[in-house]
Amino acid sequence: MAQAKVLTEKDVRRILLWIAAHKHPTRNRAMFLMTTNCGMRVGAVAALRICDVLTSEGKIRESIYLRPEQTKGSKGHTVVLSEKMQAELHNYLCSRFKLKDLLAVTLTDTTRALFTNQKNPHRGFSANTMAQFFTVLYARVGIDGASSHSGRRSFITNLANKGVSVRVLMELANHSSMSVTQKYIEVNPTICRSAVELL
Repeated sequence: MAQAKVLTEKDVRRILLWIAAHKHPTRNRAMFLMTTNCGMRVGAVAALRICDVLTSEGKIRESIYLRPEQTKGSKGHTVVLSEKMQAELHNYLCSRFKLKDLLAVTLTDTTRALFTNQKNPHRGFSANTMAQFFTVLYARVGIDGASSHSGRRSFITNLANKGVSVRVLMELANHSSMSVTQKYIEVNPTICRSAVELL
C-alpha cells in the first residue's frame, strides 16, 4: 500500500482556499490544521473534547494531553500547540459559539465534542467519519494520492526538512521507535540539494 501523499505548500493553500469557500469553514480549517500543524491522527482529532483544549479560565491550552483511549495504541501523550494553532482553535470556538470571549463556554458541558457534526452534535465525528471527511476533502480539491494520513505525514516531513532531529520528531509523533518516524519522512531532490549545499 502506497504511503499517503506529503502535502506541498501549494496543496495546503489550495485546501485552505477550498475550505474557506464552503460550509463550516472555521471548523474544517481547524480540523485540517490539527493534522498538518500538530501531526495528529484523524482518530485523535475526532476524539477531542472542548475541555481538552479549553482551560477553566476560557483560554486555549498550550498543549493537549491525549488520554490513552483517544490515541492509537492506547498510550497517552502530549500534543504541543503552536501560538498559531492556539489562535486557530480560539477563532473556531468563538465562531462556533458566536462569542468574543470563551469564558462563558466553560460554564457549559465541555465534555462535548470539540468538532461537531450535524448527525451527532454531542459526540461529533467518529474516527471513521473523520477519515471519510478528509478523503472527500482531498478528492474535491483534486489532490491525488492524499489520504487522512497526509496531514500527519506532512507535519513530520516538513519539520524534518527544517532540520528538526528525528529524536524530537519521534516524541512529537508519539512513535515508539525512530525507524517508524523515519518511514514518514519523504526525501526529495530539493532536500538532497539543500543538504549538500551545507558543506
